[in-house]
Amino acid sequence: MKHSFDIDQNISADEAMARLVKGNETYMNALTNPGDISPAKRADTAKNGQKPYAIILCCSDSREIPEAIFSAGIGELFVIRVAGNVVDSHQLGSIEYAADHLGCKLIVVLGHDHCGAVEAAIHHDPDGHIKYLTDDICEAIGEEKDEYKASCLNVKHSVAVIEANTDIRLMEEHGLIVKGALYHLEDGHVQFLD
Repeated sequence: MKHSFDIDQNISADEAMARLVKGNETYMNALTNPGDISPAKRADTAKNGQKPYAIILCCSDSREIPEAIFSAGIGELFVIRVAGNVVDSHQLGSIEYAADHLGCKLIVVLGHDHCGAVEAAIHHDPDGHIKYLTDDICEAIGEEKDEYKASCLNVKHSVAVIEANTDIRLMEEHGLIVKGALYHLEDGHVQFLD
């Protein structure tokens, strides 16, 4: 199945956002993923490389699948997954790679409702390596106890970390923008945050 639009490297952030919104609208009523995952697409991207139009930093939650949520196929999204969609040097390095070397102009931090990492930060004091995640989320949400509001605050915090730590030259010279969004598990809707 051919996708409804051709993938083009170096499209504007606004065009990338429009593709994500349209893809999410398609997904909300779909029974299958319309993204191109064909053998021909696999062979083409293996030979000619990837040309993603957006960078998606999202939670590792198995219910949040960015390629499905945005009706995307192979080579369309550069996805970085980490529990609680938190940002450290590893994620920043991945973002800089995709922006600088692959030409992506849009970064979306995609959190979701009913997030286990946010819930753990609010209601528990985990130990082990999970504590690195929840400590970062606690910093982001402060005293907020409402899980939905806390998830939004966590997304906004990750956006701020990216904006503060991404090479401003890249942002200004290449038209790179960062947007926060929240995925609603029950109905599949992506709410872009201001």
